[in-house]
Amino acid sequence: MENPQKYYCENVVNGLNLLKVMLEVGVKVIIFSSSAATYGNPHHIPITEEHPTNPINTYGETKLIFEHILKDYARAYGLKYISLRYFNAAGADPQSRIGERHNPETHLIPLVLDAAAGIRNNIKIYGSDYETEDGTCIRDYIHILDLAEAHVLALKKLFSQGESGIYNLGTGKGNSVREIIHVAEKVTGKKIPCEEITRRPGDPPVLIASSERAKKELSWEPAFEDIYAIIETAWNWHRKMVRSEK
Repeated sequence: MENPQKYYCENVVNGLNLLKVMLEVGVKVIIFSSSAATYGNPHHIPITEEHPTNPINTYGETKLIFEHILKDYARAYGLKYISLRYFNAAGADPQSRIGERHNPETHLIPLVLDAAAGIRNNIKIYGSDYETEDGTCIRDYIHILDLAEAHVLALKKLFSQGESGIYNLGTGKGNSVREIIHVAEKVTGKKIPCEEITRRPGDPPVLIASSERAKKELSWEPAFEDIYAIIETAWNWHRKMVRSEK
């Protein structure tokens, strides 16, 4: 929200550049990493693909703009696409070969694990006055391997049927920020200090997916539905990275 130019450049301008080159070289199929942020504040939970799109942050706005661009390119140029609306991507490869490593880190679970490992002093809770059971935001956390599997299945569908579409990817289960911290304490065996501060602009209180369309039309089924298992894979990766940097 503080730097909209970055998101318009990355998600819209660079996306258009990519599509331009695709058309020049005859590539007519694309899988787009979209986002639950396209929905904004939900009118109902779980969120289906028919839910109105009304983003409340720049990130979601730019993702939705590119979805509109894909629709127009499909009509005008015969482009085939599937837009996958991720909910909260999380976790790591169970063999700890790959995982989250952002600089600076912005995602909740790695930040919580940083606090558990003593890399940061605490975890900041942005807003504890939401209209949720414990006052903190609720999100639907989807494991990266399940996301990867959905991409493969989406590509197979495009190659076999050639039908464009939009699919939500989530588990249909929501966990609050406090719940994530509590589960991380169980996984790590460590007390995680917290600091409650004000809300961030553009954060909806609850985002939980209905992924029934993906299950029906892509034959997709998430393997990691338990948040403990998701955080456990992230912690194993996190510990490996901490050891390698010492």
